[in-house]
Amino acid sequence: MVNRIMKLKINPENADAEQLIPPVAPDSSAIGVNYTDAYLKPLNATLENGVKLSCKRKGLKILLTLGDKKGEALMRKREHGPDVKIILRHAIEEAAAAAGGAFAVEEGIMYLEVS
Repeated sequence: MVNRIMKLKINPENADAEQLIPPVAPDSSAIGVNYTDAYLKPLNATLENGVKLSCKRKGLKILLTLGDKKGEALMRKREHGPDVKIILRHAIEEAAAAAGGAFAVEEGIMYLEVS
């Protein structure tokens, strides 16, 4: 049996979230929690195949749920910083992989690849 990989469109990236990146909108987190929370909102959706996707931040942890599969990852400033966009992207990719998918952004549109 061959596993088919499906590339599912989630939503456009939240471009307005970039206005919340320090130093424009300072926060004391050093990882841009306000930006993170705003960026993650479009990741709470029902995908084209009917599977529910949710993603949220809890402290430094990104929690991603894809149907009944769950994945989590830490936002790591030392490994991926200091750019908060890169820190968050790596955490989302890691959480998606732990849930059995692959997260990607192409031309401002977020996608999830699942098998």
